[in-house]
Amino acid sequence: MKSTLTPQRERYLLLTLAGIQFSHILDFMIMMPLGPVLIKAFGISTHQFGLLVASYSFSAALSGLLAATFIDRFERKRLLLVMFGLFGLATLACGLAPGYATLLIARGLAGTFGGVMGAMVQTIVGDVIPFARRAKAGGIVSTAFSVSTVAGVPLSLWLANHFQWRAPFILIAVLTALFILIGQRILPELHHHISAQRRAHPFVEMLAVLRDANHLRALLFSALIIFSGFTVIPYITIYAVGNVGISLHDIPFIYLSGGAATLVTARLIGHSADLRGKVKIYRLVALAALLPLFVVTNIGSAPLWIWLICTTTFFILVSGRMIPAMAIITSAAQPKLRGTFMSLNATMQAFAMGLATTLAGFIITQNSAGQIVGYETVGYVAMTANLLAVAFVARIVMHDQHADVPDVALK
Repeated sequence: MKSTLTPQRERYLLLTLAGIQFSHILDFMIMMPLGPVLIKAFGISTHQFGLLVASYSFSAALSGLLAATFIDRFERKRLLLVMFGLFGLATLACGLAPGYATLLIARGLAGTFGGVMGAMVQTIVGDVIPFARRAKAGGIVSTAFSVSTVAGVPLSLWLANHFQWRAPFILIAVLTALFILIGQRILPELHHHISAQRRAHPFVEMLAVLRDANHLRALLFSALIIFSGFTVIPYITIYAVGNVGISLHDIPFIYLSGGAATLVTARLIGHSADLRGKVKIYRLVALAALLPLFVVTNIGSAPLWIWLICTTTFFILVSGRMIPAMAIITSAAQPKLRGTFMSLNATMQAFAMGLATTLAGFIITQNSAGQIVGYETVGYVAMTANLLAVAFVARIVMHDQHADVPDVALK
C-alpha cells in the first residue's frame, strides 16, 4: 500500500508511533537497571530477577500467538489504542504490586498487551510507508529506544532513587494516558486489510502465514537477532555494579550516553539502509556488533569512561541491527497477511527474548562478593546467534521491494 499521507502527516504519524513505542520500551527496559534495587528490595536471586524480565517476554509471546488469530480482522488504530490502554493499566499494577509474586503477575499482564502493541506499530508502518522509505521510517520509530535510554531510563532511575522503585511504573502509566489522547487525534483509520469474505475458522490467517516458507525464514531470522541481544542485555547493570565496579548512582550515565548516541545513529543507519540496500547494511552493522558483544561480557574491572565507551558502542550496534532487519522482516510478509505475520513475529521475538533471558540466568551465578560469574559464556552464545542471523538473512525474499519504487532513498 502506498502512503496517501502528506509528508507532514506522515511525520506526525511516525512520531506518534514512536511515542507509543517509547512507553512500551521504557516499561520493558526499566526492569534491567532496577535489577540491583529489586534484588535488594525483595531479597531475590539473579535467577528470580531473570524470571521478572522473562515473564514479560513469555506473556508477550503467548499474546502475540493469540493475536495472530484476530489481528487482521480489526481496524488497526482502534485495536492499537485498546491494547495500549490495557497495557497502561497493567503497568500501573506493577507500580502498586505489594510483593515479588504480585509484581511477577503484573509484569506478565504488561507483556500480554505490550506484545500485541509492538506488532501493531510495525504493522502500521508496513501498511502506510512505501518500501523505499521503510527503513528510514523504522529509524524514526526506533528513536523511541534512544529517547527511552537518554531520557526515560535516567529519569526513572532518578525517581526510583529519590522516591522508590514503584515511581517509574506510575510515570509510564501517566505517559500511556497522554499518548492515547495524541494517538486518537493523529493516527489514521486503516481498514484496507479487512476482507468481507467469511473465514472458515479463526486460524485461517495464521495457517496461511505458516504455510509460506519465506515467512518462516523471516521469523527464524527475527528470533536469532533478538536472542543474540537478550542473552546479554538484562544483566548488564548487575555486571556493571558487581564486576566492572560502576557505582549504582552512575548507572544513568550508561543509558544517557548510549541513548544520545543512538538518537543520531538510528536515523543514519535507516537512511543508509534505504540508500545502499537493507541486507548489506544489516550485515555490516551486525558483524560490527560482534566486538561490543565480546568486550561488554569480558571486560572485568574498568573505570567509568572506558565502560561508557563499551556500552555506548553496544547500544549503537546491537540495537542498530534491528533497523534494517525490521524493514527486511516487515517486507517479507504478504501484504494482506502483514498484521498476522507481525503478530507471529512479535511472538517469536518475545519467546526468543524470554528464552535468552532465562538461559543466561541459568548460565550466570552471583558469588559472595556480588560478582557475576559466567557472563563471558553468555557473550559467546550471543555472538554465535548473531553470526547465524548474518548467514541466514540472504535467504529472505522481500515481497514488496519492487511494489513501489526501487530500494533507494527518496529525496
